[in-house]
Amino acid sequence: MVRQCELAGVSRATVYAQRAPKQTDELDLELLRLIDEQYTRRPFYGSRKMVSFLETRGHWVNRKRVQRLMRILGLAGMAPGPNTSRPHPQHKVYPYLLGGVDVTRPNQVWSTDITYIRLAHGFVYLVAVIDWYSRRVLSWRISNTMDTAFCVDCLGEALQRYGNPEIFNTDQGCQFTSESFTGVLKAHGIAISMDGRGRALDNIFVERLWRSVKYEDVYLKGYSTPMDLMIGLAEYFVFYNGERPHQSLGNLTPDAVYATASGGGARIVDKFSKNEAASCSCV
Repeated sequence: MVRQCELAGVSRATVYAQRAPKQTDELDLELLRLIDEQYTRRPFYGSRKMVSFLETRGHWVNRKRVQRLMRILGLAGMAPGPNTSRPHPQHKVYPYLLGGVDVTRPNQVWSTDITYIRLAHGFVYLVAVIDWYSRRVLSWRISNTMDTAFCVDCLGEALQRYGNPEIFNTDQGCQFTSESFTGVLKAHGIAISMDGRGRALDNIFVERLWRSVKYEDVYLKGYSTPMDLMIGLAEYFVFYNGERPHQSLGNLTPDAVYATASGGGARIVDKFSKNEAASCSCV
C-alpha cells in the first residue's frame, strides 16, 4: 500500500479513509432500518423470514448477518424457542404472575421493555414504564447502549412520581434480571413477574406502545441526533398520554383513565393457543 501510494502520488490517509469498513457500516445501517420497520409491522418474523424479506428489497445477505443485526436491535421472532432476551446465567428469573389476572385499577400492574430507535446516522435504545390499566407512559429514558443503568433510572423516576405498583412485569433480559434492577423492586415490596419463554404476548401493551411510537413519530420525523430524539419523544409522550384517544380505552386518553381509575383494564389469558391471541384485550 505504501509503494502504491508513492507511485500514485496520493496520501495514505486518503486511501485508508475510503476503504470498505465505512461503506459496510452504511449498509448495516440500511439493513437495520429495514429490519426495524419490518419487525414493527411483523413482530413474529425471525431471522429466516427476515432474510427472505431483505431479498425482496434487493439485499442478499446470509442468515448469520441478519441474526447479528437482530441481536443489535434486541429482536427475536414471536415463536417458542431461543430469543435475544436471555437472562444472565447468574441472575434469578422470576415466574410470570399475570396469566388470567384481571387488571382493574391503576398501579396494579406496571411493565417495561426496551426498543431500538434509529437515527439518521446510528441508533439508540428507548426504555419506558407503562401502567397496564390506563396504558399511561409513566417514565422513559434513551441510551446509546443497552445497559442496566438507564433502565434503573427509568424505574426510579416512575416510583418517585407515582408510588409503587403491586406487580412489575418485564422480559428475561439481563437488564431486568440484574440485582440492581430487581433489588429496587424488592426494596419497595413490589412483586416481580417475568415473561415466559415463547410467550410473545405476555408484555403486549408495551409492544403496542412501541408500534405507536415508531409509526406515529419516529418514522415520520427521522430524527438526526439523540437530542432531537429526546425533544421529539418528550412532545410525543405528552400527546400520547394526554391527547391521543385510545380505542381500547373507549376513546379516552391514558391521562384521563389513570386519573379517574375508570374506563381502563386488561386481562391476559392463562395460556395461548393459535386462536387465543385475540383474547389479550381490555375488560
